[in-house]
Amino acid sequence: MTAPTPPKTRQRTVLRHVRPSDVRGAAQLASQATLGVINIAEGVHQSVLRRLGFSAGATPEHTSGLTGQIYRGIRGVTHLVGNGLDGALALLLPLVDDPTTHPNASPEREAVLAALNGVLGDRLQSFGNPLAQRMELRQGGQVLPLAPQALKAQLSQPSPHLLLLAHGLCMNDTQWLRSGHDHGAFLARALGCTPVYLRYNSGLHTSMSGRELALQLEQLVAAWPVPLERITLVGHSMGGLVARSAVHAAREAGQRWPGLLRELVFLGTPHHGAPLERAGHGVDLLLASSPHTAPFAQLGKIRSAGITDLRHGHVLDADWQGRDRFASPEDHRTPLPLPEGVACFAVAATLAPKRGLLADRLMGDGLVPLNSALGQHDEPARRLVFARESQYLTYRTGHLDLLSSREVAAQVLAWLSPVPDAGA
Repeated sequence: MTAPTPPKTRQRTVLRHVRPSDVRGAAQLASQATLGVINIAEGVHQSVLRRLGFSAGATPEHTSGLTGQIYRGIRGVTHLVGNGLDGALALLLPLVDDPTTHPNASPEREAVLAALNGVLGDRLQSFGNPLAQRMELRQGGQVLPLAPQALKAQLSQPSPHLLLLAHGLCMNDTQWLRSGHDHGAFLARALGCTPVYLRYNSGLHTSMSGRELALQLEQLVAAWPVPLERITLVGHSMGGLVARSAVHAAREAGQRWPGLLRELVFLGTPHHGAPLERAGHGVDLLLASSPHTAPFAQLGKIRSAGITDLRHGHVLDADWQGRDRFASPEDHRTPLPLPEGVACFAVAATLAPKRGLLADRLMGDGLVPLNSALGQHDEPARRLVFARESQYLTYRTGHLDLLSSREVAAQVLAWLSPVPDAGA
């Protein structure tokens, strides 16, 4: 029987993954969370007072009179404490949190940050929280510089074929390695291409991430050490939406790199949304239907813009701009077909052992239905037309299993491999 780990050893293990900047970020989150709880408490208080007829001079969310003054006082103290702590940590961090002393962050810390950004990334960025992740192009766990000489020094034997891999919601670039398999490394060995991994804040709107990816790819192409001949984008889950958005944004801006784009590969991408986000929206509506539970609907609105974009599969600014993203269940998307002149491939997975109503409509890969992953839609204008030979369905496979599936890797390789010359 294994002896339990001593408390001090466990504490040292946890602290090994924590940086001083994480403490500042956590302090900001704690302050904001406290304010959120105060708002919910006051909302419940006010709903009760309103039912009893004691709501003169108040708003639906805030109480009035002495009660309102008490709540405002609590908020004021919370702001003072939060701002004071944040200011003190801001002065100390440059002295103790030199990024050069942390060249390789632990996988545990990276995974936690990726998940946190997926759920709260838009809020982290809007508050300037140091836990908010920046978009980076990476290889081997290192950020790739976008200056020509620095990039040349960091890349070993760059290929004229660039393979870019974009992760999904709440994930990061290191998580392409799963169960000992990495699609990027596998394809690099088989095709002689150079893999580059995208890391981004998956809590932001997909169109915002797509636009930033388009800009960074343009810089990367300009700095690439050898003349580029071919670009392939592979996106898992949300990463596929970000890739589609990036191609559209780049073409709208007249950027160069889409002219080199030859293939787009989608692995379990929710082109028409994911039911779990729609279920979350349904919970919001139920909570808001009663004056007593309405204040708790704020809890549902914690989820990020990136998550709500998955309700229907947003890829454009017009899909969400000017609308309350929590208000309407309707699909307001502007139809965006697959990019012309690019070979597009879709891999869909199902947990079912064979295809049928359960596999198609209800189960899918546990997160994304088959029809959504294959771009199929009841409205012809919204359908994404993948050629029959450009679709692949794998059974008894979950959403994350798409990353470790050798079967999927072999199919993607077959799609990307050069077609043999019939005359040879």
